Amino acid sequence: MANVNIKFNGKDFLLSCEDGQEEHLEELSMHLNKKFDELKSSLGGIGENKLLLITSIKVMDEYFETRKKINEKKEELKMLSNKFRELKSLVYEYKEKKEIEIKKLNEEQDKFKFEIEKNREDFEKIIEDAADQIEDFVQKANPENPIQ
Repeated sequence: MANVNIKFNGKDFLLSCEDGQEEHLEELSMHLNKKFDELKSSLGGIGENKLLLITSIKVMDEYFETRKKINEKKEELKMLSNKFRELKSLVYEYKEKKEIEIKKLNEEQDKFKFEIEKNREDFEKIIEDAADQIEDFVQKANPENPIQ
């Protein structure tokens, strides 16, 4: 345990605290002394005990207001976290749907490529057959052709 000399309301007090907490205790006592002095200035000579009570109530009020704000912020954070999880879920759901759509489109594209290639081959065969038939016709219709 460490001992710290604290000055409060113009008086010295020796307080004990855990080792390493000396600066924190000094900071707290300075804050409390400042509040006390501010109230003493604004309220005048209402008596030390009453002034200490009012100072304590003010400090507790600040504490509870701070705690209330922290709890509100925790709730906001919790709501934001829930919304983020919901949004994340929607993003993954959307991604999965789009991946399925892309897969279907790729399959359709492959089908179209196959059909185009098949139609090209069929078209080339038709052209080739037509060319052969035209050539045969021309040969048969040629007046120089002895076979008739």
